[in-house]
Amino acid sequence: MSETVFKGFGDKALPFLKALDFHQNREWFLENKDLFEAHLLEPLGDLIDDLIIRFEKAGLPFKGDRKKSQFRIKRDTRFAKDKSPYNRHLSALLSPDGSKWPESGCFYVCIGLEDYKGCYAAVAWWQQKPELLLAMRKAIVEKPENYRAMVAALKKGGLTLSDYDRLKRTPRGFETVVDADLIEALRNRHFAVRYPIDPDGITSPALADELLAFATKAKPLIDWGRKIEGTLVS
Repeated sequence: MSETVFKGFGDKALPFLKALDFHQNREWFLENKDLFEAHLLEPLGDLIDDLIIRFEKAGLPFKGDRKKSQFRIKRDTRFAKDKSPYNRHLSALLSPDGSKWPESGCFYVCIGLEDYKGCYAAVAWWQQKPELLLAMRKAIVEKPENYRAMVAALKKGGLTLSDYDRLKRTPRGFETVVDADLIEALRNRHFAVRYPIDPDGITSPALADELLAFATKAKPLIDWGRKIEGTLVS
């Protein structure tokens, strides 16, 4: 793959999403498809290409493809209460195997309207298979020093684990744990860190530098999970 220099998203990227949110119909989208491709779709592809190169050089396990790593702007509304045909954001996911379906140990970037998902990046162990989530919880209890070292390393980089979708009660089998930080950790369904992207900065090439810096600071979370994941491989 030849090196691609990310030049930033187009200045009409967010205005397009705002207009799409207002119109929400296929006719309008097709009439403005060129705008979508020039200001959002192709720049996101360039960003993916750029980050893949940077991540490989930095030893980060995030791979992908400029097209296949992107999620579609068109929504699947079959089981949704909201029948709007288009998303108010465009996003992509890079993973260890290069596909966008395994959501564990991955890098995610989203460019969207503030009232919906907004603009942000995340590194996460997300929607893990039950056996991996259980192994992570056991590792927290059996090797708390490793978990606490990971949290401290993240904190040094200005990152904290998200409490999104955290359980209200300690999961069954771990009721005897008394340390407050470990109880909090055990209640996590996911292990993720998030980086808010300034919407005013998405048109700048410097966004790629920001995302590399964020992913590098989030590496302790990925390393912690990969060691645990490795114990499950027979």
